[in-house]
Amino acid sequence: MDTSTDFSVAIAGAGLSGLCLAQYLMRAGIDVHVYERDPGPFVRQQGYRIILDQYGLEALRTSLPRPLYHLALATGDEPGGQLRFTDRRLRDAFTITFKDKTHATRQVDRLTLRSILQSGLDGRIHYGKAAAGVDSSDPARLRLVFSDGGSVPASVIVGADGVGSALRAQIMPDAAPANTPMAGIYGRTPLRRNGESIIPEPLRTSGVLAIDDRPGRAFFFTSMRFGENPREAFARLAPGSYAPTGDDYVMWGLLLRQEEVPTTIRRNLLALQDLASHMSMVFHPLVRRLVDNAELDAMVLNLFATGQRPHRWALPRATMMGDAVHVMPPFGAHGGNTALRDAALLGRRLVEARASGAPVERAIARYQDEMVPYAFRAVDTAAALMRRLTGGATAPHWVLTRVLPRLHRVTVPEA
Repeated sequence: MDTSTDFSVAIAGAGLSGLCLAQYLMRAGIDVHVYERDPGPFVRQQGYRIILDQYGLEALRTSLPRPLYHLALATGDEPGGQLRFTDRRLRDAFTITFKDKTHATRQVDRLTLRSILQSGLDGRIHYGKAAAGVDSSDPARLRLVFSDGGSVPASVIVGADGVGSALRAQIMPDAAPANTPMAGIYGRTPLRRNGESIIPEPLRTSGVLAIDDRPGRAFFFTSMRFGENPREAFARLAPGSYAPTGDDYVMWGLLLRQEEVPTTIRRNLLALQDLASHMSMVFHPLVRRLVDNAELDAMVLNLFATGQRPHRWALPRATMMGDAVHVMPPFGAHGGNTALRDAALLGRRLVEARASGAPVERAIARYQDEMVPYAFRAVDTAAALMRRLTGGATAPHWVLTRVLPRLHRVTVPEA
């Protein structure tokens, strides 16, 4: 174990897992710095509402100072109690009712959570620093190399830089993610218009997955309601930290095949909204209203991919977390929770090694051995759900979109 007083950890990527790990290590007195390629903390959308399960909540509880953990709980809310599967006219096929214990899960806004995770890390997050690789010429003192030619030394380097990780090829050379046929155009729409909810009362606490008659296309939406206004909660629990506005909204996603999104429009927000509007014309008028009233600057295109199990970790003092390892399709609400779980686990193993004098290489190897099984169970589950709900199996799709909806009353009239 490195017993010098300048033991440090360099994290590439200021997403959920990178920031959570930084919080964990800083609380333990370990010198940690986060390097992010974006020029600032909120220059692009990185998702909307997420549901924190027992693993996500426990990771926050063990990583954050108590006021910040309570801030995450206060600004979140109980998630909706149902997930409705419907046809494209919002006629119910079947409904899953969740019976989680009170406070066992929490819906949170991703932007608000990132603000919370950044609180107190002043001077430790460095923006405009795109990781390009790891210089391992000195195995005991690695250097994180940036695209601008600069570098920083660190005892441990952690790649948390997402599905497009620049470090993966060196650290996990046999585990590039696999593409899938599916994509999602995601948007956010204000929940209220003229003081009235755009979501009708029967769907107030539901997530909805409306499946088109055409296999491979569906539309998901659910509302995000803040438990406490973020600006008021931040002023109370984290004064001086940046607080997002915290207006309630509906998050939605149009699921479609990648081949249906022309390469020429993939970075054009207006063109993506036009495509989503065109493809939603066959859906219920509520779906069309969500797309047509979306906030243009919040539009996101996600090309779904699945992580591949690593069989070789090439740098004993470097490792990976989150989507950089185990990116998964957004089915089942596993991605963010798994990333946070990674951060808390790696933080615990590093802190234990520092306290006991054990080799840091052993701590990292132990983290990897524990992380891979649970992470890739989540990947497999998400990928299987995606195939089941968007695949081309004729009989199940026919039952889901044509037979079952005829057995239920209309939940939301089209008028």
